[in-house]
Amino acid sequence: MKKILLLLVLAPYWAFSQYQIGHTTLTFNDPTRNGGFGSGGGPGRQIQTEVYYPTYTAGENTPVATFPDFPVIVFGHGFAMGWDAYQNLWEHLVPQGYIMAFVRTEGSLIPAPSHGDFGQDLALVSTKMLALDAAVGSLFNGKVKQKSVIMGHSMGGGATMLAAANNANIAGIVGLAPAETNPSAIGVCANISVPALIFSGSSDGVTPPAEHHLPIYQGITSSCKSFVSITGGAHCYFANSNFNCDFGESTSSQGISITRAQQQQKTYAILDPWLQYVLGEDCFALNAFQSSLNTTTGTVNQTTCAASGMNATIYFDNMYTLWTTTPGIAYQWYVNGQIMQGETNDTLVIPVDFGGDFAVSVLAANGCDTSSFITIQGNISNLTMDYHWFYDKNL
Repeated sequence: MKKILLLLVLAPYWAFSQYQIGHTTLTFNDPTRNGGFGSGGGPGRQIQTEVYYPTYTAGENTPVATFPDFPVIVFGHGFAMGWDAYQNLWEHLVPQGYIMAFVRTEGSLIPAPSHGDFGQDLALVSTKMLALDAAVGSLFNGKVKQKSVIMGHSMGGGATMLAAANNANIAGIVGLAPAETNPSAIGVCANISVPALIFSGSSDGVTPPAEHHLPIYQGITSSCKSFVSITGGAHCYFANSNFNCDFGESTSSQGISITRAQQQQKTYAILDPWLQYVLGEDCFALNAFQSSLNTTTGTVNQTTCAASGMNATIYFDNMYTLWTTTPGIAYQWYVNGQIMQGETNDTLVIPVDFGGDFAVSVLAANGCDTSSFITIQGNISNLTMDYHWFYDKNL
């Protein structure tokens, strides 16, 4: 019996569990620079960071959830906005299985923030957060997947571009109404080659799209970049209500026609599968992301990202051996939707009379291919095709 199943398309296994939210404050340092915000990080510039992470018990410094390890999102705030204005983001994303690190430097009105330093801070925190996976005694020891995205709003979105330029240590970037900066965010976009997702509110008068968001998007050289224009959307609605941002918008933006909640809902509908693709190495989420670009009402979008292929093949014999000949750089086998720890080769030998739905996922150097699975009921039978995600912390 052959059939098409569309199970597990929209979310990887680690995203099925809705985690509680833990919080800790970390201060990193850069001995080559001065200033910053915070104390106790060591010599040089202090970079205080509020970190929210998946846990089984909500609270301060509670243990990080044990399985799996979690990718990192480093976030840059907008001009004169505190990290706490983005509670909507950490409450939405952390329960899905992401560690979020909110950098608190360059938050003052006077003296004016240094965009260049802020960009360097974002890049440094990304590197430091990944390194905590190997830090004995750290709350995050053994818990950090070696994948990170830098995301920012307004000034923080522009600083995200500065952080991403010529940076091979990040997996992607997200700009929420990104602003031009000094040094120029637009000017460095030619040096950004990682996947990029830019959000824009069409009624944003604080950073008008034609002067800020679109030139940034157009300048990025990544082969996978996307631009989302939310019709009637605002500059400040990507965050919770914040006096400084809302006041600035009240004097500049016109024609806002949706609510803050509606704008955030549209953002999440597109952001969620993009993050699953980039940080979860979920090839099927790439197709879900592209579908969301077409189906999220009230948005006008464009993308250069190619769809994943549908060419992966699985074979079997009568000796309980499964294998794939699809070329790849990483393989992962599953049974009944669960990852099979240690089964990361192109061949799987199944215990005799062990039944279940077996799947293999493949990541190729040139992109994604869909995978396939077979159902085994005590012996090889009933070939079934399916789409599955995979997760490999070593990628």
